[in-house]
Amino acid sequence: MTQKITPVLLCGGSGTRLWPLSRKSYPKQFARLTSDKTMLQETALRVSGADFEDPIVLTSEAFRFIVAEQLEQVGVTPQAIVLEPSSRNTAPAIRAAVELVSKDPDNIMAVMPTDHVIKDTQDFCGALNQAANLAAEGRIVTLGIKPTFPATGYGYIEPASHRETIGAPVQRFIEKPDIATAQKLISNEDMLWNAGLFIFRASDMRHAFDNFAADIVAPVQLAIKNAKSDFGFLRLDEAAWSRCPDISMDYAIMEKAYNVSVVPLSSGWSDLGSWEAIWDESEKSDKGVVETGAVINHNCENTLLRSDDDAVAVMGLGLKDIIVVAQRDAVLVADRSQANEVGNALKELRSRQASQADQARRDHRPWGWFESLAIHDRFQVKQICVKPGGTLSLQSHKYRAEHWIVVEGTAEVTIGEEIKLVETNQSVYVPLGAIHRMRNPGDVNMRLIEIQTGTYFGEDDIIRYEDVYARK
Repeated sequence: MTQKITPVLLCGGSGTRLWPLSRKSYPKQFARLTSDKTMLQETALRVSGADFEDPIVLTSEAFRFIVAEQLEQVGVTPQAIVLEPSSRNTAPAIRAAVELVSKDPDNIMAVMPTDHVIKDTQDFCGALNQAANLAAEGRIVTLGIKPTFPATGYGYIEPASHRETIGAPVQRFIEKPDIATAQKLISNEDMLWNAGLFIFRASDMRHAFDNFAADIVAPVQLAIKNAKSDFGFLRLDEAAWSRCPDISMDYAIMEKAYNVSVVPLSSGWSDLGSWEAIWDESEKSDKGVVETGAVINHNCENTLLRSDDDAVAVMGLGLKDIIVVAQRDAVLVADRSQANEVGNALKELRSRQASQADQARRDHRPWGWFESLAIHDRFQVKQICVKPGGTLSLQSHKYRAEHWIVVEGTAEVTIGEEIKLVETNQSVYVPLGAIHRMRNPGDVNMRLIEIQTGTYFGEDDIIRYEDVYARK
């Protein structure tokens, strides 16, 4: 393929199936699950290099700084990070990406989720190039995965001819089946899983939307026309975007278009949709035990033991077919056969209004992160890390005072009219109601311990006067 491919990275998700590691505030694409890089980083690197343009990334307001930071860490510079004001499923997001490359109608685009594992990058890029060649001829192409078990969580693709035929036309798409139907489907050796990977020429996809999903086109075009640039992000217009139908790419286009082909992919694909899948994809001991973090394995078999906090030790004694995932604020213990029930069980935890259901312990912000170390009716203790150059908003609180103890680096502290430097092992007091701000003027991370005292410690007790990140 002589023409470069433009990757379109879809970076949303609710983060429920891999709880407690993945949560609504920090879904799995931002986590390190099977390597030392996050799933977003692995995806971006997979489609970088001489054969690819810089990617277009679609994500939400909540994840914008996490996306930018993780891509910067691996040297990937996106041509655009597009912020969706609300989740409208994949079809509007893909149409938005098509609009952004409208100046080049022959642009070959490759749309992919950022929370999938693909072990064989060379095989994947080979399949992608085959698909791109077909797209250059006017085909809309999807990559299909050879099934390895009767999955009920995936859709299926039936080619019109033998699946080994490169670029075979698609005969039909099959929605997620029940177990009996799934068992019947995989008895057909030509059947493939639908992985949500799409390759097409921009002009062909534009025509497909015009013909089959015209109600998406005008709202998306208006959302882009009225979009605003914000610290390097493209923020789509909220009012226009809200008028987009909530519909998937499969329903809107793929099941209706006449020029759809499928290219088989056999590169060790997984969407890591459960802890059972994590166990299956991870390196194991000779007794089938996956060990991650501060864990002790004593006579366990076919078990996953994981601690994501060095302060939390996990000891497994004689466990068989068990999943144990421990974080400082939550622990999952499950039979492997029940791994797919995590999302349903999470509904009960959410009904109890437990913060652990959706909120990760570490809260990522554009300037760095913070995490709660202890909380009581009358006080809360946090660890705060501010990146070099990071600046918190100029703010005040109605219900709490704060004590800051710098434990690493130097903080530039504003309290009222006074601005001063607070060095390592020094502290400062912020009275109730005082207008204040902290900044990291150094070139290394600045860490401090914040002790809040008062009657209420919610994040909504912040009155912002100035904010370099334009938060409300």
